[in-house]
Amino acid sequence: MRAARWYAPYDLRIESVPEPDAAPGEVVVRVEWCGLCGTDVHEYTHGPVLIPSRPHPLTGKLPPITLGHEFSGTVAAVGADAAFAVGDRVTANACLVCHECVWCRAGQFNLCAKLGSIGLCADGGFADFVRVPAYGLHRVPANLSLELAALAEPTSVAVHACRRARLRAGETVAVVGAGTIGLLVLQAARAQAATVFSIEPIAARRHLAAALGAHAALDPGPGVDKETAAATNGRRADVVFECTGSLAGIDTALRVSGKAGRVVIVGIYREASPAPWARLQAHEKEIIGSSAYTDEFPAALQLLASGAVRGAPLITDRIRLAELEGRGLRPLIEEPAKHLKILVQP
Repeated sequence: MRAARWYAPYDLRIESVPEPDAAPGEVVVRVEWCGLCGTDVHEYTHGPVLIPSRPHPLTGKLPPITLGHEFSGTVAAVGADAAFAVGDRVTANACLVCHECVWCRAGQFNLCAKLGSIGLCADGGFADFVRVPAYGLHRVPANLSLELAALAEPTSVAVHACRRARLRAGETVAVVGAGTIGLLVLQAARAQAATVFSIEPIAARRHLAAALGAHAALDPGPGVDKETAAATNGRRADVVFECTGSLAGIDTALRVSGKAGRVVIVGIYREASPAPWARLQAHEKEIIGSSAYTDEFPAALQLLASGAVRGAPLITDRIRLAELEGRGLRPLIEEPAKHLKILVQP
């Protein structure tokens, strides 16, 4: 079969590799769609970041590795003790966990002591077939296309962020960043009857945020905190989701959050940031981390199937595996304003 194999930064090769088989507790999925993620871009340009540089404790894998962790498809083979059937339409929680550590036993699988991910620490979905532990597999609702089911993974990130925020109906929310995750968080929050403001510098993304239900879509300029205050009778946002992974985004999130506000960090950061401790203390604000997901896939699939989260407007291109670099990774690097989610169909 064909697979997109990461060897080193800017060294991605479409190669012929053996098809995987299904050991006990595993399922082989024929990949229909696999989404390109910012994590894939970071590995392509700066890896290994999450790709292991020593054998991973759960998988033993080292590069070369097949990328891709946002995928959907149909079951092609089933190992013993895996409760699926050939032909089942599925998507997968990409997290690989030990089920033994204190965090796994507490149900906090995203904090597993040996945490790994399909597409980073095991071969992923940029291939004709991918092997998946049965514990991570989820059936796709009959009324949801496999194309949109490939968005279940990032939608689960958004649902998990809303749960981490302890979001309540009627609260005012601001989402900093209207990339794929930001737009999914916006919609997941709207599904909980929240009033949501989107804060984004790119005009086309602001327009899309408004079309997807934002109460207002604002530019993150110097006056955005005052605009938010004016629109909320001076309260500002009860909950802010920072989805950019930038220090400027953190600053904006803190400025538009109100007293006793909860700031949820969803973006992934490379730089350290000084914190305005006095403002956090005096206004009793909370900083909450949100990483990946635990058991949010069923909720994410239902949001996509019901249309409460609209995935189609986020898909900006559909490409073949052979086009992964030229029409996938490089456009995301060179023209990020033109793209949100690019789907690959092996």
